[in-house]
Amino acid sequence: MTINTQLAVIGGGPGGYAAAFLAADLGMQVTLIDLEKNPGGVCLYRGCIPSKALLHIAKLIKEAEEAKKWGVEFGEPKIDLDKLRDFKNGVVNKLTGGLGQLSKQRKVNFIQGKATFINSNSLSVKKVDGTTDEVHYEKAILATGSVPSKVPGLSIESPLVMDSTSALELNDVPKRLLVIGGGYIGLELSTVYAALGSKVTVVEMLSGLLPGADRDLVAVLDKRVKLMMENVFTDTKVVELKETSEGITVRLEGEKVTEPLQTFDKVLISVGRRPVTTGFGLENTKVKIGERGFVTVDKTLKTDDPNIYAIGDIVGNPMLAHKAAAEGKVAVESILGHKTAFEPNAIPAVVFTDPELAWTGITEIEAREKGIKVEVAKFPWGASGRATTLDRNDGMTKLIIEPGTERILGVGIVGVGAGDMIAEGTLAIEMGAVVKDLELTIHPHPTLSETMMAAAEVFYGHATDMYRPKRK
Repeated sequence: MTINTQLAVIGGGPGGYAAAFLAADLGMQVTLIDLEKNPGGVCLYRGCIPSKALLHIAKLIKEAEEAKKWGVEFGEPKIDLDKLRDFKNGVVNKLTGGLGQLSKQRKVNFIQGKATFINSNSLSVKKVDGTTDEVHYEKAILATGSVPSKVPGLSIESPLVMDSTSALELNDVPKRLLVIGGGYIGLELSTVYAALGSKVTVVEMLSGLLPGADRDLVAVLDKRVKLMMENVFTDTKVVELKETSEGITVRLEGEKVTEPLQTFDKVLISVGRRPVTTGFGLENTKVKIGERGFVTVDKTLKTDDPNIYAIGDIVGNPMLAHKAAAEGKVAVESILGHKTAFEPNAIPAVVFTDPELAWTGITEIEAREKGIKVEVAKFPWGASGRATTLDRNDGMTKLIIEPGTERILGVGIVGVGAGDMIAEGTLAIEMGAVVKDLELTIHPHPTLSETMMAAAEVFYGHATDMYRPKRK
């Protein structure tokens, strides 16, 4: 079957479906191609959404345990893995099914299959039913996403060695679990399994967890992580994995390791993700791949092939769903001839651990590396009334400020609900707000959002809820 379309979108994740839906809303004839039954991509099927559903359960379990010190005791939780999976799968099916309905309402032609470029104007799509369509397009948007990275020499074929996808299937709760990688995916899944009863050991080869995030924010999270996990090893490498009758035996190398050989019931390898840029005929187009494996694009997301645009994980870091969606909208507007470019001043990042950690704009680490002079104002949540009512004073809100202009360049938050609060910081940066704008914005009391206003007050040396005079 031959199909003619104005826009072909390859990949149905948050970037792909956002682009397809906007293009349809703006009057374009759109064909969206993906291997799944409905749009959603890794984020909805095997990433953001199922992990957050399980993290919600993990948080509930931990709060029930902590309630003992408040005078409320629930007893030992009874874990029904079948029902947990049903809940998680139900969330995924509801959201992906909803996207399928939205596709039909917008008259997007959704094809379930694998696309391969024939040339710069046509695709061959092998559908799941075994038939093949040929799609001729005026413009195309690549949104093929990423897959879990592998560690050379450690990727043994064993059902006891998981990546993030298989870990989210939650087939069982291992007694002892090794998580290789102390980034956000590794820590989020460690949190889930630890709450469900696994004794978790986390190994990170760098000197600290969450490389790239400011150390003062990570330090707050680090304390709680170490209480939840059996062990947390930094500056440590896993140099060997071997399946035995008892499980997976690993060899660790690091100064803090007292037992180099240890055996775990399962191992989760979570060392980042890599872009999917091969296997669909890009060599038949003018699209170019850069040194780090990402598709080369300009500020409008156009590739070196004038008919093809690319968005999301395949065009570079950060590999985040909301970044992909924003890029998808820019690509569509560019295709339609609008004056547009993807030039955000801030892209928020959230780690959904407990406590959550979020940042946006420039970090202190980045400022130091680039030689940018900044001032920092911090408000510890020990002085927050709302945090105290939650018995969660383990938090901090910080502002990264440009000296002289007092413009807000970055915001970092660690604490309960940090992910829901970081958007205010992103808006402040995008609007070119100064510290005084935050200080004069009346925040509701008692809320955690007040800590944004309080951090601005700290900058001026007259925070209502703490005494910290500004240095002269």
